[in-house]
Amino acid sequence: MTLWVGLTGSIGSGKSTVAACFASLGVPALSADEMSHKLTAPDGEALDEIRQKCGSDLFLADGTLDRQRMRDWVFANNQHRITLESILHPLIWQKLHQAQQKIDNTVPYGIIEIPLLAEKPEFQQLVQRILIIEAPLNFRIERIQLRSRLNEDLIRTIIAQQADDHKRKSIADDIIINDGNWQQLNHQVMQLHGIYTELASAQS
Repeated sequence: MTLWVGLTGSIGSGKSTVAACFASLGVPALSADEMSHKLTAPDGEALDEIRQKCGSDLFLADGTLDRQRMRDWVFANNQHRITLESILHPLIWQKLHQAQQKIDNTVPYGIIEIPLLAEKPEFQQLVQRILIIEAPLNFRIERIQLRSRLNEDLIRTIIAQQADDHKRKSIADDIIINDGNWQQLNHQVMQLHGIYTELASAQS
């Protein structure tokens, strides 16, 4: 039986980087964000319900989702965010669960990157262990600005809407500190790789 580790942290903390480190070791790595993107891509399963419940204004003339407009719409009103999450999250949960079932159960452990793992307890049902990525606030802001070109005020708004570090720590089994030092980050991943492999072996 495969041990599943939920990987989470604030936006900009380096979750995808850490997931990629585990994947480079041959560990299966699933991503809630990737599932969300597929669901909202052209012909994605979530598009009809988004159009029905959120409005056709969020779509471009060719019928594809206007992601910039959707992001602005979500952060303009908390109820908008709740509505969109009520559409996407059950589908993401289902897709992640299906993906887990396709992994050979002789694989020792796998990683699932779930940004809102602390905020949405239902996703914790998919994992047996939780790994938190922590990073200094200024480091997170700089990473997001470089990646997404968002202004600092919007970034701080997004961070404020997520669980704080204390709430994440309350559910954590393991913590990785990411301050931009690649060697140290890789060392922490390698340590946990050994721990998770041993735990999976003991579990089986």
